[in-house]
Amino acid sequence: MVIAGKKEPVVKKIDKTVYNVSNIPRAANGTAQDVLQSTPEISVSADGQISVKGNSQVTVLVNGKPSAITSGSSDERTVALQTMSGADIASIEVITNPSAAYHANGGAILNIVLKRNRKPGAHAQVQGSTSEQGLWNVGASGDLSRDKLSVHGNLALRHDGTLKVRQSAVDWNNPLSGQGGQGGQTRQTSEVFVRRTVESAALGIDYALSETDSLSLSAGHNQRHSRPLFDVLNEDRSGSAETIYHRISEGPNEQSDHSASLSYSQQDRGTALKAMLQHSATLGLIDKSYSDVLVEPVRATGYSHGATRSARRLSQATVDWSRASEHGQWGMGLDLQHKVDDIYNYQAAVDHSTGAETPDPNTSNAYAVTTTLNAAYVTEQIRYGKWEALLGGRAEQMALRVSPAQGTIRTAHWRAFNPSLHLQYAVSDNADLTLSYRRSLQMPDPRDLNPFSTYVDAQNLSSGNPGLKPQLLSSWEIGANAEVQHLSGNVSTFYRTSRDTVTDARSFADKVLITSKLNGGWARSTGITASVDWTPDTKLRLGMDGGAYRVLLQTPDLPGLVRQDGISGYVNLRAAYSVGDDDVSLDAHIQSSGITPLGRYGAASSLNLSWKRQLSKTLSLTVNANDIFDGSKRSYRTDASTFRQAGFDHFVARRIYVGLVKKIE
Repeated sequence: MVIAGKKEPVVKKIDKTVYNVSNIPRAANGTAQDVLQSTPEISVSADGQISVKGNSQVTVLVNGKPSAITSGSSDERTVALQTMSGADIASIEVITNPSAAYHANGGAILNIVLKRNRKPGAHAQVQGSTSEQGLWNVGASGDLSRDKLSVHGNLALRHDGTLKVRQSAVDWNNPLSGQGGQGGQTRQTSEVFVRRTVESAALGIDYALSETDSLSLSAGHNQRHSRPLFDVLNEDRSGSAETIYHRISEGPNEQSDHSASLSYSQQDRGTALKAMLQHSATLGLIDKSYSDVLVEPVRATGYSHGATRSARRLSQATVDWSRASEHGQWGMGLDLQHKVDDIYNYQAAVDHSTGAETPDPNTSNAYAVTTTLNAAYVTEQIRYGKWEALLGGRAEQMALRVSPAQGTIRTAHWRAFNPSLHLQYAVSDNADLTLSYRRSLQMPDPRDLNPFSTYVDAQNLSSGNPGLKPQLLSSWEIGANAEVQHLSGNVSTFYRTSRDTVTDARSFADKVLITSKLNGGWARSTGITASVDWTPDTKLRLGMDGGAYRVLLQTPDLPGLVRQDGISGYVNLRAAYSVGDDDVSLDAHIQSSGITPLGRYGAASSLNLSWKRQLSKTLSLTVNANDIFDGSKRSYRTDASTFRQAGFDHFVARRIYVGLVKKIE
């Protein structure tokens, strides 16, 4: 079923929904995160946390493949999306229950498809925008196609930034510290404007070897660096003793990404073959040096030198083959991945008079995590009368190796066969019923496998668990789609389960909160989602999607498993109006409060308005107003047996961008 619209045409396939976002006004000046936030079915918070129909287990792909930066931690993925130009994106594929052809890693998939113009001739585009706080970006892209050769590339420079305001208070009690126990309170507040400079470049070459065969080569580079002045006020109270101090740090923080891929494709007489070799790497430095300025009691400033250096390298080889059959199509493929994460943490006290450093043995460490995936899949798509089915099975063999610089190497292996099922029944030419199912494993984040402790801030340490196992997730979804004249919509219900669920394990020691990970308990969620789009004429388009779901969590704590039950939901509203040379669009998002392991998080919202005016055939003006009512502040609370924590994170997204786009034909 295809729903066509001027601004955001939608193509619904049996296993995914494709949203064309190439011309939405918010993309011209915005980032990939802005584009995702404007896409139906997706919820994106100001700090970059993504969920799809209430599912927070999301894998982000670029052109159908993972990369080193998007396969890292959620924080690294957030930075990547916040610094990727939205103008480079052609479409977003939303895959709630991926077929066996995809490595789902336990959840939904968002595939970002980049623009590539293959029309004969030369084409180029230059865009730039500016905002308050000295933020701006410029970029240029171009394509050249002649005979068998097509070349495309882009360059961009961004100066972006985010104001971050945080507050956290912990009331702790240690029942093992003697008769009556020992308790206290720590409070931490901070405000920092993180300014980044982002340089990016990409180049792609396509060459037609024959009428059926083609070869493609692409490469990309991104460089990001910032130097935020981070002043954190800390207040520690234990009994009658009180300590108040400022912990001040100023970076620098740096990150660079590199990628290259070579692919070969052949299409002939109902068969298609595609083979790809891809390598990507990301290098990072987070300088954690700080100075402690004591207010109470008054004493000399203390100095510390620290940093976390990381390197991730991902190599992948894939082969996908499909062949048309009498009643549909069947396919098969191989997916081989090898990923290495090298992480080095250092923290040392500094004698300011001599410069001598005394390393902290508890937070200075190095380790490597090697993850290997070998997978093979088979799919068969069958059409029979009003029925269409996509059946699949994926066999995976995974190996994990945690190698500390000092200590014992730990290895683990898993094998799994994960089926997938997609059914569609055409009730009429304008309505159908769907059912889908997927089971998959989600591998632990390499940082969670750290066998040592890592400094986070004055209130927090992280302590890894090299014995973590994958968590097993499965998802069912039943839905209905219908289209009547200018109105289209769908409704679906889902049921998701998680076993060996990875949860936070928190403890308090020496006035510092230590967070680790462990397998334990389980998670269940069930809910209903719906969307509706109304296009009364070519000028106006209105849409809404949302969902409500119930979440059950069973989480380990000192007294035993703690059971929680909560209801959450989200609503996305969108409107677009086009008249003459002007396009105006609005999107609004509301995310309700919900439960977390041993806690809750608060509600958040955003309202974004965009205006695009075509000044001439090749020149356009765009104005984007993001998060007009500044609704991105989100509170949180944790109630564990040994402590209670409450606070909020406010990633200020309210901003106005003004930009120009010039096309050169």
